[in-house]
Amino acid sequence: MKKILIAFFLLLMMAAIAWVAYLLQTNKVEYKHNQGKTQGTYYSATYLQPEGIDLQYKIDAKLHEFDLSLSTYNEASVISRINRNDSSVRTDLFFETMYYQAQEVSEHTNGAFDVTVGPLVNAWGFGKDSDHTITPNIAVLMPLIGHKKVRLVNHKILKDDAQIIIDANAIAQGYSTDVIAKLLEDNECQNYMIEIGGEIVCKGLNPKGEKWRIGIDKPIDDPANETKELQTILSISNVAVTTSGNYRKFYYKEGKKYAHTIDPRTGYPIIHNLLSATVVAPTCIQADAYATAFMVLGVDSSMTVCKSIPNMDCYLIYTDKDGTNQVIYTDGFKKYLQ
Repeated sequence: MKKILIAFFLLLMMAAIAWVAYLLQTNKVEYKHNQGKTQGTYYSATYLQPEGIDLQYKIDAKLHEFDLSLSTYNEASVISRINRNDSSVRTDLFFETMYYQAQEVSEHTNGAFDVTVGPLVNAWGFGKDSDHTITPNIAVLMPLIGHKKVRLVNHKILKDDAQIIIDANAIAQGYSTDVIAKLLEDNECQNYMIEIGGEIVCKGLNPKGEKWRIGIDKPIDDPANETKELQTILSISNVAVTTSGNYRKFYYKEGKKYAHTIDPRTGYPIIHNLLSATVVAPTCIQADAYATAFMVLGVDSSMTVCKSIPNMDCYLIYTDKDGTNQVIYTDGFKKYLQ
């Protein structure tokens, strides 16, 4: 009798498992896809929420909260008020996380990354109200540049000079991607890809049950962003990836090309053979900042710095002495290549 009961119980369990499997198959939860505008660009989020909940309203609300901290286009943001020397403003968690990561990258790159570089970017014609026709007075601007000239003390930013401004544009989009990735995880999403202005965080698998496939553009001069030719495709999961390059934002003046990457140590646009830098790192705030710094440092210094940072890898596209495009990447990057 006991054996009969055990057999009956096992049959009942098997039937229950089969029924649950049938229900899951017939009521399969689909990946959600949201998109919208933020920080002067666009975001795209693809994710699997176990209960099929659409999270777009939460994503939009969080991005609005983020803008109130780090958007220089929002006059009421924390960073805008700091730049106006508003004595009543206190830094929040978003600002402080950005600040400490930026200072760390500045130290590791000997100042190649610097959140005070904004006046130089504007002076060379790459800011929101910039003029390409004016030749910058670098001697006047350089005293206002330098990551060591600003300090965070008791939720206040102290400046060596009141004219110093902080520009988080080279790090904020990457950070906002991390912020939305955390929001998705807080809402039980373990499979997702979030992209904001080209800064990407992936986790788990895509709707096909595979790692996420991310393309790296060929560095073709294309200020209108009309050419979409891929250099290679990455297969990634559980990491962040971002690419910085000088083939989208540039202009010619008197026959000379001026690219948007400015070396904060000299005050001048960079002139070297590095065309683009792709960085894979645990967080997008880290990948974003180092990709920008690598465009300042050039090939050799970028490889040296990248190899010194744990769990970070890079893929660099550059021109050789004959003008032919070449690639070089860290050993750890190989696992992401198709």
